[in-house]
Amino acid sequence: MMNNEFAHLLSRAESLLGRLENHLPAPAVMPDWSSVIAARWHKSGFHPVIHPHKIRVADLQGIDTQKALIDRNTQQFLKGLPANNVLLWGSRGTGKSSVIKALLNSYAVKGLRLIEVEPHDLIDLPDIVESLYQRPERFILFCDDLSFEKEDASYKALKSVLDGSVSASPENVLIYATSNRRHLLPEYLGDNLEAKNIDGEIHQGDSVEEKISLSERFGLWLSFYPFNQDEYLDIVFYWLRELGVEKLNRPKTRTAALQWALMRGSRSGRSAWQFARDWAGQLGLKNKR
Repeated sequence: MMNNEFAHLLSRAESLLGRLENHLPAPAVMPDWSSVIAARWHKSGFHPVIHPHKIRVADLQGIDTQKALIDRNTQQFLKGLPANNVLLWGSRGTGKSSVIKALLNSYAVKGLRLIEVEPHDLIDLPDIVESLYQRPERFILFCDDLSFEKEDASYKALKSVLDGSVSASPENVLIYATSNRRHLLPEYLGDNLEAKNIDGEIHQGDSVEEKISLSERFGLWLSFYPFNQDEYLDIVFYWLRELGVEKLNRPKTRTAALQWALMRGSRSGRSAWQFARDWAGQLGLKNKR
């Protein structure tokens, strides 16, 4: 009697497990990195990027210092030399994410690969990193537009992978992250009220120290600032040349570009690119009439 009951329970358990397996995600399949240079990570695994952005390092104007520093760090990484995780922070539209994409295009032939991880998927970072051990390629985990709340679980996952887990990070993986916030977490006026004066020295409170502790885990910080008027106009005319605009009224174009920036409230590389596309399109439309 007992054997029959046990067999019945076992049969029901197997049936239940079979139904559950149909709703579980399949194991992550590693892309063919010999033909794929970039992928996105989602809960269901790696998704190859079929048409990666083809921007070039030379296309990024006005950020020569930042380009040189991250390029040097990436070359060290590719040659198996010590290199740092990188935090690119600062004003919007100044080329933070574009420079990472441009580096991929420059060094894909040397084995550089990129995996984009959305902020809400950062909790999977330990699993992603674990899957990349022993791979011959060199991987950049690209985390774009990071911003966390203090109790965000993904924030703790990133902090652990950067520096603080019992597992050593593989030597073929670096994290390149962009953010509009220097310390990745919101900063409040009340945080400064926790500061203490000890023997004439200012000691920050726990809230500030917690915020700083995450960004300090990135070995290389690159700061991006708004462009001045001349830098913005240089970028505008660079993109107009790249878009094939050979003849134009410079004073008229200059005035229109400045009005565009004023309307957008931003003299950024992004607004310069957007203006150049709009202006080149207008000129092209007139020529076709």
